[in-house]
Order: sequence, then C-alpha cells, then structure tokens
Amino acid sequence: MHDELQHLKNLGKTSAQWLHAVGIHSASDLRRLGAVDAYRAVKARGFRASKVLLYAIEGALLDVHWNDIPTERKAFLNKQVESLSTLKKS
Repeated sequence: MHDELQHLKNLGKTSAQWLHAVGIHSASDLRRLGAVDAYRAVKARGFRASKVLLYAIEGALLDVHWNDIPTERKAFLNKQVESLSTLKKS
C-alpha cells in the first residue's frame, strides 16, 4: 500500500497512522492544516505524541530534518500550541 505521508521527511509508520486517524491522508491535507493544528488534532485524539511530532510535521512540510529546524522556529511552534490550548480552556 502506498502511503504518501510516510514518504515525507521525518514521518514514519506511527506518525502516519496517527495522522490518518485524525483525517490527514496526504501531503496536501497536511499543508492545509499546518503543523500546529495537525499536532493538536493528534493530541486531542488521545495519542501520546511528544513535541518531536510537532517538529517532525513542520520538518515534513519544509522538507528538512526536524532537528535542523531553528530553535526560534521550534519556540514559535510551541508558543502557538500553548496559546491555542489556553484559548480552548477559557
């Protein structure tokens, strides 16, 4: 079976399965949603994903290894995740 998500940099079998479970089945689905919302969807579904998944998705979208994402960008992504989570709790 051809899994487009597994062909993206940083995304393996488990990451792809989690993304499929939240309705993300292609690179265009992932681009449309973005790293932060895709990560939040996975977490909301109850999967025990770490922040590495957030960086892996961002890296997949940028076609770079997640560890090569600049620290400032990672901090920005984390801030977005946290601010969106705070808004939901209000």
